[in-house]
Amino acid sequence: MKKFSQLAVPYIAWAVMMLVLPIALIAFYSIIEPGNSIVSISFTLDHYVRFFTDPDFLIILWRSMVIAIKTTIICLLLGYPVAYFISRCTEKWQNILVLVITLPTWINALVRTYAWIGLLSEGGIFQQILSFLGLGNTEFLYTEGAVLLGMVYNFVPFMILQINTSLCKMDHSLLEASADLGANQVQTFWKVIFPLSLPGVINGITLVFLPAVSSFFIPKLLGGGQYFLIGNLIENQFITVGEWNFGSAISMIMAMIMMLLMMLVRNVERRNHGGKEEA
Repeated sequence: MKKFSQLAVPYIAWAVMMLVLPIALIAFYSIIEPGNSIVSISFTLDHYVRFFTDPDFLIILWRSMVIAIKTTIICLLLGYPVAYFISRCTEKWQNILVLVITLPTWINALVRTYAWIGLLSEGGIFQQILSFLGLGNTEFLYTEGAVLLGMVYNFVPFMILQINTSLCKMDHSLLEASADLGANQVQTFWKVIFPLSLPGVINGITLVFLPAVSSFFIPKLLGGGQYFLIGNLIENQFITVGEWNFGSAISMIMAMIMMLLMMLVRNVERRNHGGKEEA
């Protein structure tokens, strides 16, 4: 045990330096007055009050939550059938399909998002296809749809991989037992397969929703600055406006919201797991 504790020291030190200290510094900045020196520090909660009393900031927060929920729902609707199909393939094809799903993530997300600008811009492939079909010139770029498309494209692999992992771990003898008891394929899916895949669904929801609600480069590039989300607001406060204290307060508010949502999701997962054990 002592040797194990010694081996863990470097990892604990790394976690403190890279995770705990930055968060502590942001929390500290969020509760002090701007321009304070080390010798004279005055604490305040005005930055938090400013955020919750300004309707414009609350609208941005609500807009960020809504598009994150939309992204998560679309990723779930698209990702579950794909994950289910992969889990039904042979092991060789599973490895190939998982590689195909993860291959785009090897490229930097910023580069992948830039590629969509060319596809969605005026005269791009999508407009050319619609013009060829006689559907007219529809504006794609710098709209909510473009932002949503970019988020789904970047985050759907996380949903697929999590659900696929749960489905692959499932005991297939349960499917045979369900068929022996007279259940059809639809009943087997809703009574056996979907409940057993819920841990993967919940993990996928977490891995999609959290980065979607705080994303800033996707709405900045595909929204053209016209679709302002909470991540853009934080970036603006730090880089453009220079109000680090207010930006830190917004960051802490988002961190607390995401922690509460994670606790809620994990509580649902524990209840579901407990209910299955009682059954």
